[in-house]
Amino acid sequence: MRIAVLQFAHETVTFLPFDTAEEDFRYPGSPAAGEALLATDPKGYMGGFVQVAREFDRVELVGIESPLWPKTGTGSGWITNEAFERFLGQQIADLMAQGPFDGAYLALHGAMGVRGVPRPEAEIARRVREVLGPKARIAATFDPHGNEDAEFLRHADLAFSVKYFPHYDMHLQGARAARMLVRAIRGDYVPAHVTLKLPILSPTVLQWTGAPPWSDLVQRALTWEAREPDVFVNVYFGFPWSDVPDAGMTFQVITNGKPELARRIADDMGRWAWRRRADLLASAKVHRIAEGVAMAKQAVAEGRGPVVLADHSDRSGYATWLLREIIAQGLSRTLVATIAAPEAIAALATAKPGDAVEVEIGGRVDPSAGDPVRIVGEVLLVADATSRRAAGTGQSWIAIRFGDGNVVVLSPFLVQIMEPEELWSLGLRAADYDVIAIKSRVHFRRGFDDSGFAPTILLVEPDEPFLGTVRLEALPYEHLDVRKFYPYGDPPDPFA
Repeated sequence: MRIAVLQFAHETVTFLPFDTAEEDFRYPGSPAAGEALLATDPKGYMGGFVQVAREFDRVELVGIESPLWPKTGTGSGWITNEAFERFLGQQIADLMAQGPFDGAYLALHGAMGVRGVPRPEAEIARRVREVLGPKARIAATFDPHGNEDAEFLRHADLAFSVKYFPHYDMHLQGARAARMLVRAIRGDYVPAHVTLKLPILSPTVLQWTGAPPWSDLVQRALTWEAREPDVFVNVYFGFPWSDVPDAGMTFQVITNGKPELARRIADDMGRWAWRRRADLLASAKVHRIAEGVAMAKQAVAEGRGPVVLADHSDRSGYATWLLREIIAQGLSRTLVATIAAPEAIAALATAKPGDAVEVEIGGRVDPSAGDPVRIVGEVLLVADATSRRAAGTGQSWIAIRFGDGNVVVLSPFLVQIMEPEELWSLGLRAADYDVIAIKSRVHFRRGFDDSGFAPTILLVEPDEPFLGTVRLEALPYEHLDVRKFYPYGDPPDPFA
Protein backbone atom coordinates (compact mmCIF):
# COMPACT_ATOMS: atom_id res chain seq x y z
CA MET A 1 0.00 0.00 0.00
CA ARG A 2 1.64 3.25 -1.17
CA ILE A 3 0.48 6.51 0.42
CA ALA A 4 1.66 9.93 -0.72
CA VAL A 5 2.10 12.49 2.05
CA LEU A 6 1.78 16.21 1.27
CA GLN A 7 1.59 19.41 3.28
CA PHE A 8 0.42 22.88 2.29
CA ALA A 9 -0.89 24.89 5.22
CA HIS A 10 -1.40 28.54 5.99
CA GLU A 11 -3.71 30.67 8.15
CA THR A 12 -4.13 33.72 5.96
CA VAL A 13 -4.98 37.18 7.29
CA THR A 14 -6.18 38.70 4.05
CA PHE A 15 -6.59 42.19 5.52
CA LEU A 16 -2.84 42.61 6.03
CA PRO A 17 -1.20 44.93 3.49
CA PHE A 18 1.53 42.51 2.42
CA ASP A 19 1.26 39.22 0.52
CA THR A 20 2.88 35.89 1.34
CA ALA A 21 5.24 35.13 -1.52
CA GLU A 22 7.25 32.12 -2.63
CA GLU A 23 10.38 33.22 -0.78
CA ASP A 24 8.45 33.26 2.52
CA PHE A 25 8.10 29.48 2.27
CA ARG A 26 11.78 28.98 1.46
CA TYR A 27 14.20 28.73 4.37
CA PRO A 28 16.51 26.05 5.76
CA GLY A 29 14.34 22.91 6.02
CA SER A 30 11.51 24.14 3.78
CA PRO A 31 10.39 22.80 1.39
CA ALA A 32 10.83 19.30 2.79
CA ALA A 33 10.52 15.89 1.16
CA GLY A 34 10.93 12.21 1.97
CA GLU A 35 11.79 11.36 5.57
CA ALA A 36 12.51 15.01 6.32
CA LEU A 37 8.86 15.87 5.64
CA LEU A 38 7.59 12.87 7.58
CA ALA A 39 9.69 13.87 10.59
CA THR A 40 8.26 17.39 10.85
CA ASP A 41 5.93 18.29 13.71
CA PRO A 42 6.19 15.01 15.69
CA LYS A 43 3.58 16.19 18.23
CA GLY A 44 1.19 17.44 15.56
CA TYR A 45 -0.81 16.14 12.60
CA MET A 46 2.19 14.77 10.74
CA GLY A 47 3.58 13.01 13.77
CA GLY A 48 0.27 11.32 14.54
CA PHE A 49 -0.27 10.25 10.95
CA VAL A 50 3.21 8.79 10.48
CA GLN A 51 3.22 6.99 13.82
CA VAL A 52 -0.05 5.14 13.22
CA ALA A 53 0.45 4.53 9.49
CA ARG A 54 3.70 2.75 10.29
CA GLU A 55 1.96 0.47 12.76
CA PHE A 56 0.41 -1.29 9.74
CA ASP A 57 2.35 -3.89 7.81
CA ARG A 58 3.31 -3.25 4.19
CA VAL A 59 2.42 0.46 4.18
CA GLU A 60 4.89 2.71 2.37
CA LEU A 61 4.79 6.45 3.01
CA VAL A 62 6.24 8.71 0.33
CA GLY A 63 6.96 12.27 1.43
CA ILE A 64 6.21 14.57 -1.51
CA GLU A 65 8.20 17.81 -1.56
CA SER A 66 6.08 20.30 0.38
CA PRO A 67 6.44 23.82 1.72
CA LEU A 68 6.30 24.06 5.50
CA TRP A 69 4.65 26.97 7.28
CA PRO A 70 6.01 30.28 5.96
CA LYS A 71 8.63 31.95 8.09
CA THR A 72 6.19 34.80 8.63
CA GLY A 73 3.87 32.42 10.51
CA THR A 74 0.25 33.50 10.94
CA GLY A 75 1.10 37.17 10.59
CA SER A 76 0.98 37.23 6.80
CA GLY A 77 -1.50 38.10 4.09
CA TRP A 78 -2.80 36.66 0.83
CA ILE A 79 -0.64 33.92 -0.68
CA THR A 80 0.29 35.02 -4.17
CA ASN A 81 -1.11 32.96 -7.02
CA GLU A 82 2.44 32.48 -8.25
CA ALA A 83 3.55 30.92 -4.95
CA PHE A 84 0.50 28.65 -4.78
CA GLU A 85 0.95 27.43 -8.35
CA ARG A 86 4.69 26.99 -7.92
CA PHE A 87 4.45 24.72 -4.90
CA LEU A 88 1.27 22.85 -5.82
CA GLY A 89 2.54 22.39 -9.37
CA GLN A 90 5.72 20.79 -8.03
CA GLN A 91 3.70 18.52 -5.76
CA ILE A 92 1.51 17.37 -8.64
CA ALA A 93 4.56 16.75 -10.83
CA ASP A 94 6.16 14.69 -8.05
CA LEU A 95 2.96 12.67 -7.60
CA MET A 96 2.93 11.84 -11.29
CA ALA A 97 6.63 10.93 -11.31
CA GLN A 98 6.58 8.80 -8.16
CA GLY A 99 3.20 7.10 -8.53
CA PRO A 100 1.07 5.14 -8.65
CA PHE A 101 -0.42 5.60 -5.19
CA ASP A 102 -3.26 3.90 -3.37
CA GLY A 103 -3.98 6.99 -1.32
CA ALA A 104 -2.80 10.39 -0.16
CA TYR A 105 -2.64 12.24 3.12
CA LEU A 106 -2.92 16.04 2.98
CA ALA A 107 -1.71 18.01 6.02
CA LEU A 108 -3.72 21.20 5.56
CA HIS A 109 -5.14 24.00 7.70
CA GLY A 110 -8.36 25.23 6.13
CA ALA A 111 -7.95 29.02 6.35
CA MET A 112 -5.60 29.45 3.40
CA GLY A 113 -6.30 32.48 1.24
CA VAL A 114 -4.84 32.56 -2.28
CA ARG A 115 -5.31 35.39 -4.73
CA GLY A 116 -7.57 34.17 -7.53
CA VAL A 117 -8.34 30.78 -5.92
CA PRO A 118 -11.59 30.93 -3.88
CA ARG A 119 -11.20 27.53 -2.15
CA PRO A 120 -7.50 26.59 -2.07
CA GLU A 121 -7.79 23.39 -0.02
CA ALA A 122 -10.51 22.06 -2.32
CA GLU A 123 -8.33 22.96 -5.31
CA ILE A 124 -5.44 20.98 -3.78
CA ALA A 125 -7.70 17.96 -3.32
CA ARG A 126 -9.08 18.31 -6.86
CA ARG A 127 -5.65 18.27 -8.45
CA VAL A 128 -4.42 15.40 -6.29
CA ARG A 129 -7.53 13.43 -7.26
CA GLU A 130 -6.83 14.02 -10.96
CA VAL A 131 -3.44 12.35 -10.56
CA LEU A 132 -4.40 9.52 -8.21
CA GLY A 133 -7.61 8.58 -10.00
CA PRO A 134 -11.08 7.69 -8.70
CA LYS A 135 -10.13 4.50 -6.87
CA ALA A 136 -7.51 6.04 -4.59
CA ARG A 137 -8.50 7.38 -1.17
CA ILE A 138 -7.62 10.87 0.07
CA ALA A 139 -7.64 11.95 3.72
CA ALA A 140 -6.76 15.32 5.26
CA THR A 141 -6.37 17.01 8.61
CA PHE A 142 -7.59 20.51 9.40
CA ASP A 143 -7.42 23.24 12.00
CA PRO A 144 -10.78 24.12 13.61
CA HIS A 145 -10.35 27.61 12.13
CA GLY A 146 -10.85 26.22 8.67
CA ASN A 147 -13.21 27.96 6.28
CA GLU A 148 -14.65 24.93 4.53
CA ASP A 149 -17.80 23.98 2.70
CA ALA A 150 -18.90 20.89 0.77
CA GLU A 151 -16.39 21.44 -2.03
CA PHE A 152 -13.40 19.77 -0.35
CA LEU A 153 -15.19 16.44 0.20
CA ARG A 154 -16.32 16.41 -3.43
CA HIS A 155 -12.72 15.50 -4.24
CA ALA A 156 -11.44 13.91 -1.00
CA ASP A 157 -12.86 11.05 1.04
CA LEU A 158 -12.02 11.85 4.66
CA ALA A 159 -11.35 14.94 6.78
CA PHE A 160 -10.40 15.17 10.45
CA SER A 161 -10.45 18.50 12.26
CA VAL A 162 -8.99 19.43 15.62
CA LYS A 163 -11.73 19.96 18.20
CA TYR A 164 -9.93 21.91 20.92
CA PHE A 165 -8.70 25.50 21.02
CA PRO A 166 -5.87 25.53 22.13
CA HIS A 167 -5.20 22.64 19.75
CA TYR A 168 -4.44 19.76 22.10
CA ASP A 169 -5.61 17.00 19.74
CA MET A 170 -3.54 17.60 16.60
CA HIS A 171 -1.59 14.35 17.06
CA LEU A 172 -4.84 12.48 17.70
CA GLN A 173 -6.45 13.74 14.50
CA GLY A 174 -3.35 12.83 12.49
CA ALA A 175 -3.51 9.34 13.97
CA ARG A 176 -7.20 9.07 13.08
CA ALA A 177 -6.46 10.12 9.51
CA ALA A 178 -3.88 7.34 9.14
CA ARG A 179 -6.05 4.63 10.60
CA MET A 180 -9.13 5.52 8.58
CA LEU A 181 -7.21 6.09 5.36
CA VAL A 182 -5.73 2.60 5.57
CA ARG A 183 -9.17 1.16 6.30
CA ALA A 184 -10.70 3.05 3.37
CA ILE A 185 -7.98 1.83 1.01
CA ARG A 186 -8.61 -1.73 2.19
CA GLY A 187 -12.33 -1.27 1.55
CA ASP A 188 -13.70 -1.83 5.06
CA TYR A 189 -14.58 1.84 5.54
CA VAL A 190 -16.77 3.42 2.85
CA PRO A 191 -17.01 7.14 3.65
CA ALA A 192 -20.44 8.75 3.52
CA HIS A 193 -20.49 12.37 4.61
CA VAL A 194 -22.62 15.48 5.04
CA THR A 195 -21.43 19.08 5.23
CA LEU A 196 -23.59 21.75 6.87
CA LYS A 197 -22.78 25.47 6.95
CA LEU A 198 -24.31 27.93 9.41
CA PRO A 199 -24.43 31.73 8.99
CA ILE A 200 -22.45 32.36 12.19
CA LEU A 201 -19.28 34.44 12.03
CA SER A 202 -17.26 34.65 15.24
CA PRO A 203 -13.93 36.26 16.18
CA THR A 204 -11.36 33.65 17.15
CA VAL A 205 -10.76 35.15 20.61
CA LEU A 206 -14.28 34.05 21.56
CA GLN A 207 -13.71 30.41 20.55
CA TRP A 208 -11.86 29.12 23.63
CA THR A 209 -13.03 25.55 24.23
CA GLY A 210 -11.95 25.53 27.88
CA ALA A 211 -15.30 26.90 29.06
CA PRO A 212 -18.97 26.88 27.97
CA PRO A 213 -20.54 27.25 25.52
CA TRP A 214 -17.68 26.24 23.19
CA SER A 215 -16.73 23.36 25.47
CA ASP A 216 -20.36 22.20 25.28
CA LEU A 217 -20.22 22.30 21.50
CA VAL A 218 -17.09 20.15 21.47
CA GLN A 219 -18.60 17.74 23.98
CA ARG A 220 -21.68 17.27 21.81
CA ALA A 221 -19.47 16.25 18.90
CA LEU A 222 -17.50 13.89 21.14
CA THR A 223 -20.71 12.34 22.43
CA TRP A 224 -21.87 11.52 18.90
CA GLU A 225 -18.49 9.97 18.13
CA ALA A 226 -18.69 7.88 21.31
CA ARG A 227 -22.25 6.61 20.84
CA GLU A 228 -22.01 5.72 17.12
CA PRO A 229 -19.10 3.54 15.92
CA ASP A 230 -17.14 4.81 12.92
CA VAL A 231 -18.59 8.32 13.16
CA PHE A 232 -16.42 11.44 12.99
CA VAL A 233 -17.75 14.93 13.62
CA ASN A 234 -15.75 17.96 12.51
CA VAL A 235 -16.60 21.39 13.86
CA TYR A 236 -15.03 24.25 11.94
CA PHE A 237 -15.36 27.37 14.07
CA GLY A 238 -14.32 29.49 11.08
CA PHE A 239 -11.60 32.09 10.53
CA PRO A 240 -13.06 35.56 9.93
CA TRP A 241 -9.70 37.18 9.08
CA SER A 242 -9.73 35.39 5.70
CA ASP A 243 -12.02 37.27 3.33
CA VAL A 244 -13.12 34.19 1.42
CA PRO A 245 -16.53 32.96 0.22
CA ASP A 246 -16.72 29.87 2.45
CA ALA A 247 -16.03 31.59 5.79
CA GLY A 248 -18.25 30.88 8.77
CA MET A 249 -19.13 27.92 10.96
CA THR A 250 -19.24 24.48 9.32
CA PHE A 251 -20.05 20.94 10.44
CA GLN A 252 -18.84 17.82 8.65
CA VAL A 253 -20.03 14.36 9.65
CA ILE A 254 -18.38 11.23 8.19
CA THR A 255 -19.83 7.75 8.58
CA ASN A 256 -19.12 4.26 7.31
CA GLY A 257 -21.67 4.05 4.51
CA LYS A 258 -24.54 5.67 6.47
CA PRO A 259 -25.53 8.97 4.83
CA GLU A 260 -28.83 9.16 6.74
CA LEU A 261 -26.98 8.98 10.05
CA ALA A 262 -24.54 11.64 8.86
CA ARG A 263 -27.44 13.94 8.03
CA ARG A 264 -29.12 13.36 11.40
CA ILE A 265 -25.95 14.15 13.33
CA ALA A 266 -25.14 17.23 11.24
CA ASP A 267 -28.64 18.59 11.76
CA ASP A 268 -28.44 17.97 15.51
CA MET A 269 -25.08 19.75 15.78
CA GLY A 270 -26.29 22.63 13.64
CA ARG A 271 -29.55 23.10 15.51
CA TRP A 272 -27.70 23.11 18.83
CA ALA A 273 -25.24 25.76 17.61
CA TRP A 274 -28.02 27.89 16.15
CA ARG A 275 -29.97 27.78 19.43
CA ARG A 276 -26.86 28.82 21.35
CA ARG A 277 -25.56 31.39 18.85
CA ALA A 278 -25.98 34.33 21.23
CA ASP A 279 -24.03 32.51 23.94
CA LEU A 280 -21.28 31.55 21.50
CA LEU A 281 -20.78 35.20 20.60
CA ALA A 282 -20.74 36.35 24.24
CA SER A 283 -18.24 33.86 25.63
CA ALA A 284 -15.38 36.23 26.54
CA LYS A 285 -14.96 39.78 27.83
CA VAL A 286 -12.62 41.95 25.77
CA HIS A 287 -11.45 45.20 27.35
CA ARG A 288 -10.18 48.33 25.71
CA ILE A 289 -6.44 48.56 26.25
CA ALA A 290 -6.47 51.47 28.72
CA GLU A 291 -9.06 49.69 30.87
CA GLY A 292 -7.19 46.40 30.73
CA VAL A 293 -3.87 47.94 31.74
CA ALA A 294 -5.53 49.71 34.67
CA MET A 295 -7.11 46.41 35.74
CA ALA A 296 -3.72 44.68 35.51
CA LYS A 297 -2.17 47.34 37.73
CA GLN A 298 -4.95 46.87 40.29
CA ALA A 299 -4.63 43.07 40.18
CA VAL A 300 -0.90 43.30 40.95
CA ALA A 301 -1.58 45.66 43.85
CA GLU A 302 -4.09 43.16 45.25
CA GLY A 303 -1.71 40.22 44.94
CA ARG A 304 -3.55 38.58 42.04
CA GLY A 305 -0.50 38.18 39.87
CA PRO A 306 1.13 37.24 37.70
CA VAL A 307 -1.20 38.90 35.22
CA VAL A 308 -1.44 38.11 31.51
CA LEU A 309 -2.45 40.97 29.21
CA ALA A 310 -3.32 39.32 25.89
CA ASP A 311 -3.66 41.66 22.93
CA HIS A 312 -5.73 39.33 20.77
CA SER A 313 -6.21 41.82 17.95
CA ASP A 314 -2.64 42.38 16.74
CA ARG A 315 -2.44 40.45 13.48
CA SER A 316 0.81 41.94 12.18
CA GLY A 317 2.84 41.72 15.39
CA TYR A 318 3.99 45.33 14.95
CA ALA A 319 1.24 46.91 17.09
CA THR A 320 2.44 49.21 19.87
CA TRP A 321 -0.89 50.23 21.43
CA LEU A 322 -0.48 47.98 24.47
CA LEU A 323 3.19 48.85 24.97
CA ARG A 324 2.40 52.56 24.78
CA GLU A 325 -0.34 52.26 27.42
CA ILE A 326 1.87 50.19 29.72
CA ILE A 327 4.38 53.04 29.64
CA ALA A 328 1.68 55.73 30.02
CA GLN A 329 0.18 54.10 33.13
CA GLY A 330 3.58 53.42 34.68
CA LEU A 331 3.42 49.65 34.96
CA SER A 332 6.58 48.12 36.39
CA ARG A 333 8.05 44.62 36.28
CA THR A 334 6.23 44.03 32.97
CA LEU A 335 7.45 41.70 30.22
CA VAL A 336 6.22 42.59 26.72
CA ALA A 337 6.69 39.64 24.37
CA THR A 338 6.88 40.27 21.55
CA ILE A 339 6.94 43.30 19.24
CA ALA A 340 7.71 42.54 15.60
CA ALA A 341 10.64 44.85 14.84
CA PRO A 342 12.92 43.51 12.10
CA GLU A 343 14.35 46.97 11.35
CA ALA A 344 15.31 47.51 15.00
CA ILE A 345 16.84 44.03 15.18
CA ALA A 346 18.91 44.78 12.09
CA ALA A 347 20.04 48.08 13.60
CA LEU A 348 21.13 46.25 16.75
CA ALA A 349 22.90 43.45 14.87
CA THR A 350 26.16 43.97 16.78
CA ALA A 351 24.58 44.74 20.16
CA LYS A 352 25.70 42.84 23.26
CA PRO A 353 24.07 42.41 26.67
CA GLY A 354 24.69 45.51 28.75
CA ASP A 355 24.89 47.89 25.78
CA ALA A 356 22.90 51.10 26.17
CA VAL A 357 20.28 51.50 23.43
CA GLU A 358 17.80 54.07 22.20
CA VAL A 359 15.64 52.64 19.45
CA GLU A 360 12.22 52.99 17.83
CA ILE A 361 10.24 49.75 17.67
CA GLY A 362 7.01 48.57 16.05
CA GLY A 363 4.32 50.61 14.35
CA ARG A 364 4.21 51.93 10.81
CA VAL A 365 3.42 48.73 8.90
CA ASP A 366 -0.28 49.62 8.68
CA PRO A 367 -2.81 51.68 10.70
CA SER A 368 -3.48 48.74 13.04
CA ALA A 369 0.16 48.85 14.19
CA GLY A 370 0.04 52.43 15.43
CA ASP A 371 3.12 54.62 15.76
CA PRO A 372 6.61 53.44 16.73
CA VAL A 373 7.59 53.66 20.39
CA ARG A 374 11.00 54.95 21.38
CA ILE A 375 12.64 52.74 23.99
CA VAL A 376 15.64 53.92 26.02
CA GLY A 377 17.35 51.20 28.02
CA GLU A 378 19.94 48.48 27.75
CA VAL A 379 20.24 45.18 25.93
CA LEU A 380 19.33 42.37 28.31
CA LEU A 381 19.95 39.44 25.97
CA VAL A 382 20.29 38.39 22.35
CA ALA A 383 18.75 35.00 21.53
CA ASP A 384 19.18 32.80 18.48
CA ALA A 385 15.90 32.76 16.57
CA THR A 386 16.66 29.47 14.83
CA SER A 387 15.21 27.55 17.76
CA ARG A 388 12.02 29.64 17.85
CA ARG A 389 9.02 29.78 15.53
CA ALA A 390 10.93 32.46 13.60
CA ALA A 391 13.25 29.70 12.43
CA GLY A 392 15.05 30.29 9.17
CA THR A 393 14.90 34.08 9.24
CA GLY A 394 18.59 34.47 10.04
CA GLN A 395 17.62 37.05 12.64
CA SER A 396 17.79 37.13 16.42
CA TRP A 397 15.39 37.97 19.20
CA ILE A 398 16.57 40.90 21.32
CA ALA A 399 15.32 41.72 24.82
CA ILE A 400 15.68 45.31 26.03
CA ARG A 401 15.36 46.34 29.69
CA PHE A 402 13.77 49.74 30.31
CA GLY A 403 11.87 51.72 32.95
CA ASP A 404 11.16 50.16 36.33
CA GLY A 405 12.02 46.50 35.71
CA ASN A 406 10.28 46.34 32.32
CA VAL A 407 11.51 44.26 29.38
CA VAL A 408 10.38 44.24 25.75
CA VAL A 409 11.30 41.34 23.46
CA LEU A 410 11.79 42.11 19.76
CA SER A 411 11.13 39.39 17.19
CA PRO A 412 11.37 39.40 13.37
CA PHE A 413 7.69 38.55 12.89
CA LEU A 414 4.45 38.12 14.80
CA VAL A 415 4.88 35.49 17.50
CA GLN A 416 2.14 34.02 19.67
CA ILE A 417 3.74 33.06 22.97
CA MET A 418 1.88 29.92 24.01
CA GLU A 419 3.99 28.65 26.91
CA PRO A 420 5.89 30.61 29.59
CA GLU A 421 8.84 28.29 28.94
CA GLU A 422 9.26 29.91 25.53
CA LEU A 423 10.30 33.04 27.41
CA TRP A 424 12.28 31.43 30.21
CA SER A 425 14.30 29.43 27.66
CA LEU A 426 15.56 32.74 26.28
CA GLY A 427 17.17 33.45 29.65
CA LEU A 428 14.34 35.48 31.20
CA ARG A 429 13.11 34.63 34.73
CA ALA A 430 9.51 34.32 35.86
CA ALA A 431 10.27 35.81 39.28
CA ASP A 432 11.23 39.14 37.67
CA TYR A 433 7.76 39.98 36.31
CA ASP A 434 4.30 40.72 37.66
CA VAL A 435 2.69 41.29 34.25
CA ILE A 436 3.28 39.50 30.95
CA ALA A 437 1.89 41.24 27.86
CA ILE A 438 1.60 38.97 24.82
CA LYS A 439 0.06 38.84 21.33
CA SER A 440 -2.30 35.90 21.33
CA ARG A 441 -5.97 35.03 20.94
CA VAL A 442 -6.47 31.72 22.73
CA HIS A 443 -3.35 29.61 22.22
CA PHE A 444 -1.66 31.24 25.21
CA ARG A 445 -4.17 29.56 27.54
CA ARG A 446 -2.28 26.31 26.98
CA GLY A 447 0.64 27.50 29.09
CA PHE A 448 -0.71 30.46 31.05
CA ASP A 449 -4.25 29.40 31.98
CA ASP A 450 -4.74 25.63 31.71
CA SER A 451 -1.45 25.20 33.58
CA GLY A 452 -2.54 27.47 36.44
CA PHE A 453 0.34 29.88 35.85
CA ALA A 454 -1.59 33.17 35.78
CA PRO A 455 -4.42 33.86 38.25
CA THR A 456 -5.52 36.94 36.27
CA ILE A 457 -6.01 36.98 32.49
CA LEU A 458 -7.22 40.07 30.65
CA LEU A 459 -8.05 40.17 26.94
CA VAL A 460 -7.56 43.58 25.34
CA GLU A 461 -7.80 45.39 22.01
CA PRO A 462 -7.39 49.03 20.87
CA ASP A 463 -10.23 51.55 20.79
CA GLU A 464 -10.42 51.48 17.02
CA PRO A 465 -11.73 48.31 15.36
CA PHE A 466 -8.50 47.44 13.58
CA LEU A 467 -8.08 44.31 11.49
CA GLY A 468 -8.00 41.87 14.43
CA THR A 469 -11.02 43.34 16.19
CA VAL A 470 -14.05 41.52 17.59
CA ARG A 471 -16.12 44.15 15.76
CA LEU A 472 -16.01 42.35 12.43
CA GLU A 473 -18.57 44.62 10.81
CA ALA A 474 -15.86 47.31 10.65
CA LEU A 475 -13.56 45.25 8.39
CA PRO A 476 -13.40 45.92 4.63
CA TYR A 477 -14.71 42.57 3.38
CA GLU A 478 -14.89 42.25 -0.41
CA HIS A 479 -15.68 38.55 -0.92
CA LEU A 480 -17.92 38.04 2.11
CA ASP A 481 -21.11 39.90 3.05
CA VAL A 482 -21.08 39.97 6.86
CA ARG A 483 -24.70 41.14 6.85
CA LYS A 484 -25.64 37.58 5.92
CA PHE A 485 -24.10 36.27 9.15
CA TYR A 486 -25.14 36.37 12.79
CA PRO A 487 -24.59 38.64 14.72
CA TYR A 488 -23.83 41.22 12.00
CA GLY A 489 -27.11 40.77 10.22
CA ASP A 490 -30.38 38.91 10.66
CA PRO A 491 -30.01 35.73 8.58
CA PRO A 492 -33.05 33.46 8.33
CA ASP A 493 -33.29 30.36 10.49
CA PRO A 494 -31.49 27.66 8.43
CA PHE A 495 -33.74 24.99 9.96
CA ALA A 496 -37.09 26.74 9.49
